[in-house]
Amino acid sequence: MSEFDPTAPKGRRDFIRTSLGAVGALALPGFATRAMAADQPPVGTWPAGAQGDSVFVGIAVPRTGTYAVQGEDELKGWQLAVEHLNSGHPLMKAISPKTRKGVLNKEVKYGVADSAAKPNNAVQAEQRFITENKAILMTGSTSSAVAVAMNKLAQREKVLYVTGISGSNDTTGKDCVRYGFRQNFYGQTAAAALGPILVKVYGKNKKAAYMTPDYTYGHTVTKSMQDYLATAGWTTSTNQVSPLGAPDFPSYLLNIANSGADVLINVNWGHDAVLSIQQAQRFGIFEKMKLAVPYQIPFLAPEVGGNLLAGVYAATDFWWTLQDKYPLAKQFVEAFEKRWGYKPEWGANNAYMSFAFWADAGENAGSFYPPDVIKSFESGRKLQSTVGEVYFRKEDHQLVRPVVIVQGKKQSDMKNKEDFWEVVEIMPGAPLMQKPDAFGCNLGDYT
Repeated sequence: MSEFDPTAPKGRRDFIRTSLGAVGALALPGFATRAMAADQPPVGTWPAGAQGDSVFVGIAVPRTGTYAVQGEDELKGWQLAVEHLNSGHPLMKAISPKTRKGVLNKEVKYGVADSAAKPNNAVQAEQRFITENKAILMTGSTSSAVAVAMNKLAQREKVLYVTGISGSNDTTGKDCVRYGFRQNFYGQTAAAALGPILVKVYGKNKKAAYMTPDYTYGHTVTKSMQDYLATAGWTTSTNQVSPLGAPDFPSYLLNIANSGADVLINVNWGHDAVLSIQQAQRFGIFEKMKLAVPYQIPFLAPEVGGNLLAGVYAATDFWWTLQDKYPLAKQFVEAFEKRWGYKPEWGANNAYMSFAFWADAGENAGSFYPPDVIKSFESGRKLQSTVGEVYFRKEDHQLVRPVVIVQGKKQSDMKNKEDFWEVVEIMPGAPLMQKPDAFGCNLGDYT
């Protein structure tokens, strides 16, 4: 599938736009009439974006900067999902049973822009996708700051948005919107899943040092961890807050080394997590305190290297050895590895599932009319996924899904070059979640 880059010069954009893919499947008789019913006024890019034999999706994902490695993994998940939608792949049909080829028999085309994990970049790119391509769906984010900005754009423009990776409580909390949906786990559920493991392993009344990236993801994940661990008598010896993309961490690590903490809880993400863990090792921090990662970073173990993640507990969305438990996980891992040549990380899985759930919502709505698709998401319909049966909570558009606890393996225990983590717990999602209104969600209007 070719990609459209809205940042390219206009001449190049025009050329790429005319080359975005093969002719899609024709709409079923009567579909056009149903999708463009006279009693439904235009909303967002509808009905213009649903005319013809294809629909367009805009992807804004970091391909440069501190989150680039994770962004590329996400992108591969979205690309595989589009290929599976357009070909009517058996895995896609298992998740979205009414899918034939495409969505509502229309080919799915897409464009890709590099957000560099910057909200303004993402919003500008998606605005161009809306204006120039009549995008009916937006996706992207590895930074929750981007996700929050995209939520606001989606609600303003009345164009659906499904997040990429976003761990902030705010994404489906105080910054939730009617037009936004999130399928992955987040700070509250990470803390409620990982917290009991840390207390069980390390005991009560411990001191924790935190490394926190200075934006909505970092602050909400750290607070959720602090709130949970406080119930077991844990206290915070220091919370070192650093900017996104910090070039080094010595000043923060010096404070941590002198804090008297028993456990270092590193909330940093992407390359920031890699650097801060490597530099913590050089400071001798792991000689006197344990490491925990409440929000596991795709590719963290191989990028950090040095066997530094051995024995470390982390919360995550998906790990490829879940193929031994869930049949759809096995299909996904095999399809992804065949297409891309490596075992999928959870970012790719998250991306794939977000498109599959959108397809299922549209197919069940029988229309691309945004309010109908939203209400289909909100119906509470049980969905089949790579981690079992799940559903979207109508009050805040958060997927109710398990959280997976993993522990890093020693190099000597790895069965192959990608066997970095051992799944130790699969925690059911509903008991981990706050009440729907606890984080201030007010979804807003359909139109």
